[in-house]
Amino acid sequence: MKIVILGSASSIHIVRWVNALAQRGHQLHLIGKGRVSPTLDKSIAFHELKIGAFGIFWNVFRLRYLLRKLKPDILNAHYATSYGLLARLSNYKPLLLSVWGSDVYEFPSKSKLHKALLRGNLKSSTAIGSTSFCMKQKAAETFEHEAVFVTPFGIDVEKFAPELPNSSKNFEIVIGTVKSLTKKYGIDTLISCFDIVLKELKGRIPVRLEITGAGPDLTALQDQVEDLGIQEFVKFNGSVDHDQVEKKLRELDIYVALSRSESFGVAILEASACGKAVVVSDAEGPAEVTINNVTGLIVEKDDPVAAAEAILKLINDDALRLKMGQAGREHVLASYSWEKSVDIMLDAYAQTIEIEKKAR
Repeated sequence: MKIVILGSASSIHIVRWVNALAQRGHQLHLIGKGRVSPTLDKSIAFHELKIGAFGIFWNVFRLRYLLRKLKPDILNAHYATSYGLLARLSNYKPLLLSVWGSDVYEFPSKSKLHKALLRGNLKSSTAIGSTSFCMKQKAAETFEHEAVFVTPFGIDVEKFAPELPNSSKNFEIVIGTVKSLTKKYGIDTLISCFDIVLKELKGRIPVRLEITGAGPDLTALQDQVEDLGIQEFVKFNGSVDHDQVEKKLRELDIYVALSRSESFGVAILEASACGKAVVVSDAEGPAEVTINNVTGLIVEKDDPVAAAEAILKLINDDALRLKMGQAGREHVLASYSWEKSVDIMLDAYAQTIEIEKKAR
C-alpha cells in the first residue's frame, strides 16, 4: 500500500506511525512542516511544506502537485484543523482525517467561524480516525460522520516495561507524573493532594513527589509548593527526551494524572506498561484508559481530598499497589500494544479505501 501521511514532521507520534507502517512493508511518504525527526526511517520520503500563516496558499498547490505525482492509495491527515484544511483543499480521496485533541475540544469553541471550518474539514473526509472513544464523541458534536474509526496510540511494551527487582532500593514511596505544566493537566491539584498525604502520614512512611515536564505554569507551581512549605519533598525535573520517559516512570511507585481535560492517556498507559498503579481523574481520556479498582483508582477531577485518599490507599497497601501495577501491564498488552494499534490503523485504511470505492 502506498500511504501519504500529512502532519508535523517533528511530532514523535507521527514519526512512530510512519516508521511502523514502513516496517510492515508499505511505501510511506511524509508531507509536513517543521524539522524532520532524526528517528525517521531512511526508507521514508519526506516532502517539506512552508511554515507560516501565508504558507497555506503555497502549500495547497504543493500538496496537490505531490498527490498527483505520488498517487497514493490513501491520504491520512493528522490534526483536523491546519492539516485537515490542507487535505480538504487538496480534494484528494480517499482521505482519513485523524483528530488529535485540541482540534476538536478547543478549536470549535473559539467562534462560530472556527466551528464551521472544523465541520467542513470533518465532513469532507472519507472517514475519521480518533485515538479514543471520548474524542470520537466530542468530534461528533461538531459533525457526526458516518465512518469513524478508533485508532489509539500504541505503547512500546518492550521499552515501557517493569524494572527488575532491586533489593538495594531505599524504602520510600515515590509519587509522580510526567505531563506538561499547564492548568488543564491539574498539576496544582496534585500538589494540593500531596500536601494532604504528607499531613496524614506524619512521617510514618517516607514519600516524595516527582514532577517531570515543562510548561508556562512552572513558576506558579513552584510558588504553590513553597507556600505549602513542602519543597523538601517535591522535585521538579523539567522536561526530558521521550527516550528517557520510561526511566522516570520506573522510578515511581504510583503514577498520578489529575487532568481537568484530556482526550487520551498515553502517559498513563506508559506507566501501566511499566507496572505502576495509577490514580487518575475522571476526565474523559484518563478514565477511558484506566479500569477503576483494577489497574488504578479514578477520582473526581479538581478534588485533592479524593485524590489524596486514593494515593494513601495505595501507599498503605503494598499488595494492592503491586496487584494494580501488574493488572495495568496486562491491560496494555491486551488492548494498547504498539503492534495492535498498527493493525487497527491498517484496518482503518483498508476500510476507508473501500468506502471511497463504493462512493464513486
